[in-house]
Amino acid sequence: MRRRLLETLLPGTRARRFGRLLLYAGIVGVIAGLGAILFQLLLGAANWFFLDWLAGYRPGEAAGETSFFAPTDTPFRRWMFFFVPALGGLISGVLVFRFAPEAEGHGTDAVIDAFHRRGGEIRARVPLIKTIASAVTIGSGGAGGREGPIAQIGAGFGSVFARLVRLSPRDRCLLVAAGMGAGIGAIFHAPLAGALFAAEVLYREIDFEFEVIVPATVASIIGYAVSAAAFGWQPLFRTPQMMFRNPAELIGYLVLAVVLALSAGLFVRVFYGTRDLFRALRLPDWSKPMIGGLGTGAIGYFFPDALSTGYGIVQRALDGQVVVGFLVAAVLLRMLTTSLSIGSGGSGGVFGPSVVIGGSLGGCVGLALHEFAPWLAPHPEAYVMVGMAAFFAAAANTPLSSVIIVSEMTGNYNLLVPTLWTSAFAFVLASRTSLYENQVDSRADAPLHSGTMALEVLRRLRARDAMLPLDQARARLVEPSTPFDQLVRLFAETGGASFPVLRDGRLVGVVTDAQIRAALADRDSIGRLLVAQDMMVAAITISENETLDAAVRRMIRHQLGELVVVAESDPERVVGLLSRAQIVAAYDREILRAEDML
Repeated sequence: MRRRLLETLLPGTRARRFGRLLLYAGIVGVIAGLGAILFQLLLGAANWFFLDWLAGYRPGEAAGETSFFAPTDTPFRRWMFFFVPALGGLISGVLVFRFAPEAEGHGTDAVIDAFHRRGGEIRARVPLIKTIASAVTIGSGGAGGREGPIAQIGAGFGSVFARLVRLSPRDRCLLVAAGMGAGIGAIFHAPLAGALFAAEVLYREIDFEFEVIVPATVASIIGYAVSAAAFGWQPLFRTPQMMFRNPAELIGYLVLAVVLALSAGLFVRVFYGTRDLFRALRLPDWSKPMIGGLGTGAIGYFFPDALSTGYGIVQRALDGQVVVGFLVAAVLLRMLTTSLSIGSGGSGGVFGPSVVIGGSLGGCVGLALHEFAPWLAPHPEAYVMVGMAAFFAAAANTPLSSVIIVSEMTGNYNLLVPTLWTSAFAFVLASRTSLYENQVDSRADAPLHSGTMALEVLRRLRARDAMLPLDQARARLVEPSTPFDQLVRLFAETGGASFPVLRDGRLVGVVTDAQIRAALADRDSIGRLLVAQDMMVAAITISENETLDAAVRRMIRHQLGELVVVAESDPERVVGLLSRAQIVAAYDREILRAEDML
C-alpha cells in the first residue's frame, strides 16, 4: 500500500527513492526530538543529584533553559568537587568501556567516522549508552557539551532504522547524517542550523554533503518541533538589542577573528594532547574518566564556573555582567576542564564548550576594544555573540552552519554581517585546525563518493576525448580478404585488441585478439581460416560523442578490452579505437587538469 502510494505521488525511480528517504527522515526526526527530551530530563536529574543534592552547587544557565527539578536545601560544599566529578567519570567509564567503547569522547566525531568509513553502521546500543554516560558526565560537573550525545542518538537511530527497512549503505549514511542534524536542531532550538551542520561538518574544506541537506532539513524541523513542544519555543540565550551600523566596526571584528583563530588552534592542541596523555596511561580504560573527573573537580574547587555546561557564563556575558579577568580565567580553565572531562574518555560534546570559550573570548576582546577604542566596539556584548559562532567555525571548519546555529540559539539575526565576516576570517586563519579528526578534506576524498566521483569524471568525458584517432589506428584496419598470416603479423606488431574489418570504407565487422589467439592454438583450423571475413564477428561500437561511462559499461557487458569508435552521424564510418588503457589515461589527465585549476 505504501509503495503504491509513493509510486502514484512520485513517478520515477529516483523520485520514489528520495520520497522514501524523506519519509524515513521524518520518522528519525521524531525519535531525535524524543531523544532530546529524554536526554534533557536525564541531564537535569543527574545535575540535581550530583551537583545540587551532593555538592550544593547550582550552576548558572542560559535564559531559555528549563529547570526540571526544584533546588535542594543542601549548602554549598566546595570540597565535594574533589569527589563528585570523579564519581561521575567512574560511572561513565564503566558504562562506556563495558558496553559500548565507541561512545567515549565527543559523539559527533564518531558519527562522522560512521558516515565516512563504516557505511553508516552504528550499533543499536550506542545511543542508549551515550545518553546515560553523557548525562552522568555533564551532570556531575564534567565540562562537556550536549550536541555530541544528541547527535549520536539521532544518528544511531537513523542507522538502526535504515537496517530495519533495508536501505542501501549510501542511503543509510544519508539517514545517519539526517539523524545527527535532527538532534542538533532539537537540542539547540536551531532547525536550519541542524540541517546545515549535518552537511558541513563532514568536511575540513568548504564543502557540503548536498544530498544530506533536504532529508536533514525535514528531520531537523520535526525534531525541533517535538522537543520545543515539551520545553518551549524560546531561543536558548537571551540577548540585548544590538545592531551593526558602522562599517568601521569590521576592523574590531577582524582583530577578534585573529584572536579566535589562534585560540582555536590552542584548544585543539590542548584537547588532543590531553587525550593522547590519557591513552598512554597504563591503566584500565574505565578508570581514566575518573582521573579526568578528579582533575576537573580540582579546577572547579577554585573556579566553579569551569564545571558543567558553562552556559551561565555566556548568558552573563551577553547581559554585560562580567569583567575581563573573569572571562580570561573562564577561557583557559574551560579548555582544561573540557580536555580532562572528554579527552580522558568521558562522554560529552565539544560544541557547548566551544560556545563558552568563544563567547568568553569575544567578551574579552569586546570589553578591551570598548575601553581603548569605543568606536570599534560600541556594544561589547555583540562580540560575545560573534565569538560564539566564529570560534567554533575556526575549531570545527563549519563557517556557515556556525553562524546560523548561534543566530538561532540567540534568536538574534541583527549581527549576521559581523558574524559572517569574523567566522570567515577565523576559519581561513585557523587553516587545518579541527576538533573532528574523522573529517575528510572534501567530497572527492570521501569513501562514500569514491565511486561516484570517478563516475562523474567519466560522464564528463566523451569517447573522442580518449580514443586512438583514425590516423594513428589506420594500420589496424583490414579488409574482408586480408589473409590470416597478415592478421597475425599485425597483432604481433601492434598488440591491438581489435582489428576493424572494412569493405569500401564501411565497417562490416571486427576480428578480436581472442579470435586470433584461439586460431593460433587450433593449428588444424589455420589452413581453413584464410581471410579476415572467415573470422570476423559483429563489431561492438560506440559513438564518438558517447560518454566514457557508457564505454566502460559496454566493455564490461561484452567482456571486451577495446571498442570501435564510429561517427555519430554514420555508424559505419570508423573514426578511432578506444581501449581500457586509453580510458584510464583520459581519466588521469582530467584529474590532473582539475588539480591544476585549484
